[in-house]
Amino acid sequence: MRRGKTFIFDFKTWTETPKPTSNFSVCEEVKLTAAIILGINTPKMNLLSILFLLSGASAFNAPYAVRVPSLRMSSTVESEPFTKPERVVMDELPTVFVYDHCPFCVRVRLALGLKNVKHNVNFMANDDIPTPTKLVGKKIAPIFALPVDNLVMGESLDIIKLVDSDPRFGPVELFKPATERKDIKAWQKSVQVLLRTLQRPRYVATGLLPEFQQLDGRHAFIKNHQLPPYGKPEWKGNEENPDGMDMEEKLKLYAEAMAQDPAPLIEELNAKLVELDDIVFSEYYCSEGGLSYDDIDLWSRLRSITITKGVQWPAKLRSYMDNLSARGDVPLYDQMAL
Repeated sequence: MRRGKTFIFDFKTWTETPKPTSNFSVCEEVKLTAAIILGINTPKMNLLSILFLLSGASAFNAPYAVRVPSLRMSSTVESEPFTKPERVVMDELPTVFVYDHCPFCVRVRLALGLKNVKHNVNFMANDDIPTPTKLVGKKIAPIFALPVDNLVMGESLDIIKLVDSDPRFGPVELFKPATERKDIKAWQKSVQVLLRTLQRPRYVATGLLPEFQQLDGRHAFIKNHQLPPYGKPEWKGNEENPDGMDMEEKLKLYAEAMAQDPAPLIEELNAKLVELDDIVFSEYYCSEGGLSYDDIDLWSRLRSITITKGVQWPAKLRSYMDNLSARGDVPLYDQMAL
């Protein structure tokens, strides 16, 4: 019997029988790449895996993505681009302790980048408990350390408010208040399950995110982050089942998620992005009036979508992603997308 594609997530291996094909589809590329996800005993290194290992920093180069024309009348809006303030370089640089995939961490990185504040970025391993516990007493991220004030603090929005109100970090109140737009909140809620299904397996599958460089970090994420349709109590445990789902079963579910053809989910996501494109105000900021906390939150969440290969971005929304990526100095995932 011909051996199928191999997914090695731990000490167990799951296989499937490949279908004959004359073209190397996106689905097949995802399946081949998944062989390096969580493996420790991969018998052979395929060409695609080698390319990923050689890509290194190039995975963070200028973004590549599929673009589609905006389909709505409101897609073109005249607005002024955001201009970054002058560079702020303190004698002792502030440091952010973060996970690359974490949207709350991205909020702080984006805000510091938009304010043009030079800072250190410390990517913690996903299973690193001692570092955050020593800093703030528990495992959380992001964490902001300001040596000049002997200050260490958590909570992304509190960090941003502090930085944006202190003249040592450049012009104050650079970000306008959040508008609490119900349409954007409703859109985010409508794609929650879809994005978890696509993004969570890909976070650990790339082999490139700093918090997942080692097996323990990948397993820590899988242990604590459920895949739909499972809820957190089923996955992590509750009073009736304190231990939650068996780790072997969790690994199997992540492997199966990567083995599935993503085309139907991507098609659904493409349609949802067209909806979002219609309610984003311009390519420079999402709400009328200028750069605001709306952008800090929305962009930081949308960034993770770029880890999924084959997504078609409406033109205005894609420009929005690229513009804030460049101005905020936070790279997108397009070059490592699966």
